[in-house]
Amino acid sequence: MQNSFYCKNPFINLYDRPSRHSKVGSQILYGEKFKIIKKEKNFFKIRTIYDNYLGYIKPTKYSAKFTITHKVCVLKSRIFKYPKNLNKFKSKNFLSFSSKIQILKKKNNFVMIDKNKWLFFKDIKPIHKKEKNFIKILKLFLNCKYKWGGTTYEGIDCSALIQIFYKFNNNFFPRDTVDQIKYKNGNIAKKSFKAGKIIYWKGHVAICINTKQLIHAYGPKKKVLIMPIKKTIKLIKDTANLEVKKISSV
Repeated sequence: MQNSFYCKNPFINLYDRPSRHSKVGSQILYGEKFKIIKKEKNFFKIRTIYDNYLGYIKPTKYSAKFTITHKVCVLKSRIFKYPKNLNKFKSKNFLSFSSKIQILKKKNNFVMIDKNKWLFFKDIKPIHKKEKNFIKILKLFLNCKYKWGGTTYEGIDCSALIQIFYKFNNNFFPRDTVDQIKYKNGNIAKKSFKAGKIIYWKGHVAICINTKQLIHAYGPKKKVLIMPIKKTIKLIKDTANLEVKKISSV
């Protein structure tokens, strides 16, 4: 029986329980592969192939046949119904950064990814293209809303912001902070900060972009922003009584 599918919605909420009133633990993006484990209360219990994340989704658009060729390399890429008279045929929907697509047809500066769904060709890269500059990727999300369980331009949380760099580069990385801490080597014996150092607290993570500043999706400020490293460490200690648990490298 076929049980592996690809998401064909811009994104889907992944709930902790089979209820719309449940907390959203994560989201899966367009082109992301998942396995359906079972049906429960009009929901599918699924496991994502990329990071083995378990959760529940409402039955939605998905496909069993999908050959990934490219991925979205901008924060959000508008979907057009037809690559002509752009104002008339543009939709209100976007694909978020790192969404995976299949090019079915090319026309002028556009590619068709599905029936009546076109993207700007400049918004995509070949699926195997690497981007080693993590700062370039994370800065795409500057000022995006902080959203628990979010993974898109509409809202993202701290661990997803770190994971998205690895995900775009087709490398495994855990979804949640608690698992990232276990997965990453590092210590706190020497608090030496430089670009690429990942700072973990219980339930929170940030990454240094230089020796003085870090970037993170910060709940209290309700957005992704750049802050001073030492000031942030003190702020989290003073407001949440949390000490740094680990410092590792990207």
